[in-house]
Amino acid sequence: MNRRILHLALPSILANITIPLVGLVDVSIVGHISDASAIGGIAIGTMLFDLLYWNFGFLRVGTSGMTAQAFGRGDRKECTQILTQSLGIVALATLAIWLLQWLFVSLVLACVPCSAEVAEFARRYFFVRIWAAPATLSLLAFKGWFIGMQDTVSPMAVDILVNVVNMVVSYVLAVHSPLGAIGVAYGTLVAQYSGLLLALGILLVRYSDCTVFSKAARWREVMQWRKMRRLLVLNGNLFVRSLCFMVVYVGFTSLASRYGDTELAVSAILMKLFMVFSYFVDGFAFAGEALVGRYIGEKRPDLTRRAVRLLFAWSVGVGLLFTLAYAIWGEGCIRLMTSDTKVLQAAGPYMAWLIAMPLVSTLAFMWDGVFIGATAGREIRNSMIWAAAAFVIGYLACYQIIGIQAIYVAYFAHLIARVLYLTIQWKPLYDTQISES
Repeated sequence: MNRRILHLALPSILANITIPLVGLVDVSIVGHISDASAIGGIAIGTMLFDLLYWNFGFLRVGTSGMTAQAFGRGDRKECTQILTQSLGIVALATLAIWLLQWLFVSLVLACVPCSAEVAEFARRYFFVRIWAAPATLSLLAFKGWFIGMQDTVSPMAVDILVNVVNMVVSYVLAVHSPLGAIGVAYGTLVAQYSGLLLALGILLVRYSDCTVFSKAARWREVMQWRKMRRLLVLNGNLFVRSLCFMVVYVGFTSLASRYGDTELAVSAILMKLFMVFSYFVDGFAFAGEALVGRYIGEKRPDLTRRAVRLLFAWSVGVGLLFTLAYAIWGEGCIRLMTSDTKVLQAAGPYMAWLIAMPLVSTLAFMWDGVFIGATAGREIRNSMIWAAAAFVIGYLACYQIIGIQAIYVAYFAHLIARVLYLTIQWKPLYDTQISES
């Protein structure tokens, strides 16, 4: 079992490590060839896509759990139909994004205070990258489907290709072409479609019986309401979950910005360090999606229980390592990210939060993976509703007493709410799986 967990987790971890390099390279390229307005424009433009695509995370999450269960049942036809259904949803979502893109940009920029130069660059950046929407959304569906098929090597290959192409092409277009700084947007566009071509190639070569051209993928049959209902209901619950995530993560940054540029910089750096940790534990969460879904499909509650136990052991181990690392080298990590003396001094009072974060959050991430594998959409949705409420209540209860520290209290409150709710819900869900097996 441990070998299976590592076989699924390690490729995801390796792929995740390349993700932060892309943002760093884009900012570094623009920072050396353009001015502050271009750097700010990329930051705002990237935020626009974070807000936009975050809401479509259900394309990966919903596809993963349902595919894993179909794989466990040995039902290749249903595996094919799930992929076809997800790509059908991608087509509709892309159309909606393209129709509403102007309204979306205008509304978001109206709510974000920035100079006219930054806003103009952000618009240009957005209206180039938006043409990658079909590829970006399709890659979410493919990643979830590959994970459900117990294959984390294929999405690793796709992620690495996308990130490498993005870095190389962005550099060439920005530095060695007339496009200048906006070349980084075209680099991302090329990278996304490169990743989609590789995903399609893997599908045709490795899963030739599961392509959208196979008999199992007849669109008229697949798109019947009876067949689509389960996926749509699950994705609806996961969409609500995504909205609640936005309340927490956008709220964290927005609230931090009220306390001045220095405090905002500190909170951004701490969140970046937290994300480095999450890239590692996410690998085990993805393994949880694949294995829990598979064993539920196979009707093996004994293996489900064992997988959950070992997955938590591995993820808590990772959490302890990062807790120790941040306790010893936390200040050094912050110095690597900034040399601003004001920011370095201001970060001191928040080090305890950084040290405590891995252990608390690893439980929340791992439970998410387990419940996604079980396709327990209602429980996942409710956990984030409670978590978002805990975030808001935690901040409102503390901000007049402890100031900006209240946003960290609120963030931890949301993590604890997720962990408590899903821990309570696991036994009833597990008992249901036993009664059905």
